[in-house]
Amino acid sequence: MANQPAILSAHELTLSFGMHRVLDGATVAVYPDEKIGVVGRNGSGKTSLLKILGGEEAPDDGQVSRRNNLVVGYLSQEFTLLDDAPVLENVRAGASNVLSLIDRYEGGKATPEQLTKLADEIETADGWNLDQRIETLFQKLNLPPKDRVVRYLSGGEKRRVALARALAAQPELLILDEPTNHLDTETINWLEDYLMSYHGACLFVTHDRYFLDRLATRIVEVAEGRCFTHEGNYGEYLEAKAVRQQQQQNTERKRQSFLRRELDWVRAGVKARTTKSRSRIDNFYEIKGKAAPTEELDVDLIIPEPPGLGNVVVEAKDVAIQLADNMLFSGFNVVMEKNTVTGIVGRNGLGKTTLLKLLMGELEPTEGTVKIGKRTLFNYVDQNRVALDPESTVLEEVADQAETVQLGDEQVSVRGYLRRFLFTDERINTRVELLSGGEKSRLMLAKILRRTGNVLILDEPTNDLDLPTLRLLEEALLGFQGSVILVSHDRYFLDRVCDRIIAFEGDGYVHVSEGNYSYYVTKREERERAWKAQAASAKSTKKRSGERPPKLTWKEERELGAMEETILEAEGVVESLQEQLNDPNFYVEGAGNLAKVTADLEAKRVEAAGLYVRWEALEEKRKAFEAAKSS
Repeated sequence: MANQPAILSAHELTLSFGMHRVLDGATVAVYPDEKIGVVGRNGSGKTSLLKILGGEEAPDDGQVSRRNNLVVGYLSQEFTLLDDAPVLENVRAGASNVLSLIDRYEGGKATPEQLTKLADEIETADGWNLDQRIETLFQKLNLPPKDRVVRYLSGGEKRRVALARALAAQPELLILDEPTNHLDTETINWLEDYLMSYHGACLFVTHDRYFLDRLATRIVEVAEGRCFTHEGNYGEYLEAKAVRQQQQQNTERKRQSFLRRELDWVRAGVKARTTKSRSRIDNFYEIKGKAAPTEELDVDLIIPEPPGLGNVVVEAKDVAIQLADNMLFSGFNVVMEKNTVTGIVGRNGLGKTTLLKLLMGELEPTEGTVKIGKRTLFNYVDQNRVALDPESTVLEEVADQAETVQLGDEQVSVRGYLRRFLFTDERINTRVELLSGGEKSRLMLAKILRRTGNVLILDEPTNDLDLPTLRLLEEALLGFQGSVILVSHDRYFLDRVCDRIIAFEGDGYVHVSEGNYSYYVTKREERERAWKAQAASAKSTKKRSGERPPKLTWKEERELGAMEETILEAEGVVESLQEQLNDPNFYVEGAGNLAKVTADLEAKRVEAAGLYVRWEALEEKRKAFEAAKSS
């Protein structure tokens, strides 16, 4: 892309907040059509950089250059919407430049030459398809009703509206700060596809590693106040960064070796009588004054060893939940076991958080039963972080009037414990309301993980965590000796830690799949292909244009007559296999057969679904013939 003129560039940007230098000579350029993923630790300056590039904030020093008439769509973390306006008006506000062109074109006051120019600009901006594009955004981003007033929306709903507003005009440059937050996995997949085919440049910050890996053509890392550019996607960036850090370490080892030799020489008392000697001493102090590479500190995530679990952790049997007139789901069965991580996925609003509350005993099911083991002790990380008091300091939130924290067999001071979560002595005394989103997430984890519990409940734990902290959270969960139930839309995270997926697939259906998220997706696609094939087969036998509906053959009549018994038999096998997987003893005595039993279960489910489709097709054929016969 560098052989084309940059549409936006920033040179030697500096920005400070008090004594803290956030940006220190940051330089970056954006070229047409490229997709740039911006990464870096929380607090490294990613959001500040995006605000400056988006024209929302001015640097203390440095220069930002934009191509003339560059149209920018910007989604910030602290987005501002028209609170008293409906959703549709807010989305259309993102395309105000296109709407202005159309108003001028249709206003009847332009000269023929102006009309021609306006028509070209509208065509370039794909303005005539704006309404259709907005309709697609409402559908794909699962936006609230168009007439809903924004003031009364939830935080997640507002964020999706703000994202739609940024996408509406199809600007030449999209700047997106955490676009995947509050989006379900299905919507994230759509957004990936949309941005991959998007004819414009995109600069984005996200913690979603699959999103980064699939979309980014270049990675810009913000570290030490500067921008480091790596060509390629996230995986290629990790490889390049490892090489860069190795080179820095080698350089630092050589510097330290030189300093030791020269220090011995200086201490030997050699008099600086000659120009050569004086030059050697000057060189020593010059190299000594150079800063060593900044050490990247990691959060030290430790989950205390939990109390032992009993044979029963949590069991849900034939559970249904109805809120007002809305039946969220029914017929749900699951058995939670020790040392397992269960992920819950699905579109927003289908009942994921409600299911968590059911499993914890905070809600009574409308139907069925939830049995909680006598030794089960829940530890709940809330989605909205409402358990944090904005007026308290970081220290007060975690200390709870104690001076030490017990971590298994180890006892550490509260201050020492907070340093493990990268809170400096200065930040330890900061009020919660002044923390960044990432700091609040780390604080919530620090507060929750210090408590005793053998079943950890995490509702959207990955929101606002930086990538290094995410990796450490994954390691901590994999080493946890209790049971974990989590809601997340982060596909990489789900793949890394989960043993089972509970998927809300819509229309009140909740599917339980053993294995990680990618395995679930593969099996779901197989089910969908089987259903489509059965439906296509049924449709082809249903219609024969211009002919009288055919009568069931003798073989089909016999098949239809035995269909009810065949379906019951298939459902019985499904139920038997499901009970086998739900039995805790199976994982002790028959764990080696897990893959086979799981595969058999999926195959029988597909078979049962196909039988229903076949039964409906035969019934329709019989009814059509009877109707034609009597007419």
